[in-house]
This record gives sequence, C-alpha cells and structure tokens, in this order.
Amino acid sequence: MIQNNKPEYLYLHVPFCKTICSYCDFCHTVYQTDAADQWLDALAKEIQAKQINPNLKTIYIGGGTPTSLSYAQLDQLLTMLDPFSKQVQEYTVEINPETLDDAKAELLCMHGINRVSLGFQTSSPTLLKTLGRHHTILQVQQTMECLHRHGITNLSLDLMYSLPGQTMADLQQSVQDALACSPAHLSLYSLTIEENTVFGRKGYQHLDEDTEADMYEWICQALPQAGYHQYEISNFALEGRESMHNKAYWDYRDFYGISIGASGKEGFLRYDHTRNLAEYLKEPTAIQEIPLSKEDAMFEMVMMGLRLKRGLDLRLFADTFDTSFYAVYGAKADALIAKGLLEKDESYCWASQRGFEILNSVLVDLM
Repeated sequence: MIQNNKPEYLYLHVPFCKTICSYCDFCHTVYQTDAADQWLDALAKEIQAKQINPNLKTIYIGGGTPTSLSYAQLDQLLTMLDPFSKQVQEYTVEINPETLDDAKAELLCMHGINRVSLGFQTSSPTLLKTLGRHHTILQVQQTMECLHRHGITNLSLDLMYSLPGQTMADLQQSVQDALACSPAHLSLYSLTIEENTVFGRKGYQHLDEDTEADMYEWICQALPQAGYHQYEISNFALEGRESMHNKAYWDYRDFYGISIGASGKEGFLRYDHTRNLAEYLKEPTAIQEIPLSKEDAMFEMVMMGLRLKRGLDLRLFADTFDTSFYAVYGAKADALIAKGLLEKDESYCWASQRGFEILNSVLVDLM
C-alpha cells in the first residue's frame, strides 16, 4: 500500500532572494545574512528530527534562490544534506543567473549536485524589467558556461509565456534564444497572477485565452522539431534528460518537504510548513497535516499521472491502492475514450492530443 516505505525523494525550500520578482507567489523573503543564519540553525533542528531516508533517489533544492546564500551558508546547507545524498541519482539546485560565481559552482559540484534549474523566463529586456528580473541573456549564457566548466551539464531553463504585453514574436525569440544555449531540458509555464504578488496588487493581467492557447500550441510544435520531446504538459527534454524528481511527483510518489514554505506527502498524509519565517524559526518541526482519504489519493494520482504524455501508470495505481484504475473509473474512462479524449493499453491510460489540450475538462468528467 501507499504508506509502507520511507520517501525516496526530498524537496528543500530556501526562502531567500536578493530581489523579489513581480510574479512570484512562492514563499520568499529578501536575503539578510542574520536571518539566513537563523534559518540554517532552525533547518538543522528540523532535519535532525525528521529521520530522513539515507537512500534517497533525488534531492531538489528550490526557492526562493538557493544561491542567494553566501558561500559559507550554502556550504553549511549542503553539508547538512551530505548524509542523505550518497545514493542520489539526480541532485538539483535552482539558480538565478545573478547569484552564481565560479566558487559557488565548484561548491555545488563538490557536494554532488548534478543538475541545475536556471531561471531564464524571457530574453526580452523589456519583459525582464516588467517581471522584476535583473539578468540578461548574456548572464544566462555565462552562468551555463560556468556550470559546464565545473562539470554540471544537466541544465534546465525555465521560460514563461502569456506575460503582460508579450507578443507571439517575443515568445518565439525567447525560445530561439533559449535553444541557442543548448539546455538539456526546458520548462515553459503560462503566467498565473496571484493576488499577493506585485502583479496582483498592480492589477496586471495575463494574455487572453486564445492568444495563450496559440502560444502553447506553437511551443508544442516548435520544441519537438528542435529535438526536445514533450513528456509532461509544461516540460520538454532531450532524450534521457527528463526530471526524475518531478516525474516522482507526477507518478504520485511520496516525498519529504523540508523547510519553511515546503509541502510533503507521506502515505495518506499531505503536510505544509508555515510560510512565516518568524514562526518557522520558533518551531521548525511544526507542520499542518492534511489527511487524504483513499478516494482523494486515487483521484490525485490520476490527476498527476494524466499530466504526463505517457499517462497514468496502471500497474503503479493497482500496486498503490490494491484495486485497478478501471474498477474505480472504468465507466467514466470508457466514455472519455469513446469521445477520443483518452487512450489506453495494458500498461497506461493517457490523454489524446485533444484531451491533453483540455485536460481540466477531462479530469472534471472523471470526478
């Protein structure tokens, strides 16, 4: 059953950034040396109390901006994770191009980091300014060259579309500029405007649905032509360079969530940490628990699995819940197959191309 073994995947959230981007709704605060030192002390207490599986398969350090920490602080953080990284196959750190130098790149390599997710977003100087980003396309290229020099070559770029004022030509230029950097992986996300972001407070709007759909359609055609296969709604990779860590989420594997702002899932329990730094420093082991019913968990697994081009792993579903997908969703799935929105074979059930484009509607029908 789902709750038998310790998680093999770990996410750790670093809440600090040098500056705050206009669109960001992740848990973040402006970097201050003293606050980061206090956070590291609290983090050590949480990790000590957690009894983490020493045989992890992936570690993902996100943020915030992990590399906004000083060299000594970054070393302290990675040293805390060293006992759990011995068996890790994919060890990812998120980086803002403004915050990496040769010393930090060497440090990452020394601690076993073998994958980096780099915030690219757009190559348009005007749009970067709108987003509150302070790097240039040249800095992205220099950061990638720096990582390559230190042996970290599995690099992913994050891009955004449906940005306020963005044209199709802007998007196409950004994608071409990103491809010119030869990343192993690309993630392309449409802008979501949350009310507690700078964009939300200023009343910014993303583009209309038709333009956003046109942009997504172009992305899904252009990237495979450039050799990047789409393996998930927003993710494209060269052969063999898919994100192991993110695939664990989409396969509905259990994972640890460590630090302020992080969420985790272990068995039929999801949990969240506070997003308030003062609260986390006071009680780093406190979490808000969200129990999941078997029905909740089954639907969440279907929802995540259908995000993958490959689709939902039917054997994994049966092993997890001691029942087959078709015993639970058979009639609804058959109706969607008849409409040409789902397809299946012995191993997987997946959304057709048309179903993929209207996946939310497909999931509503399955509910």
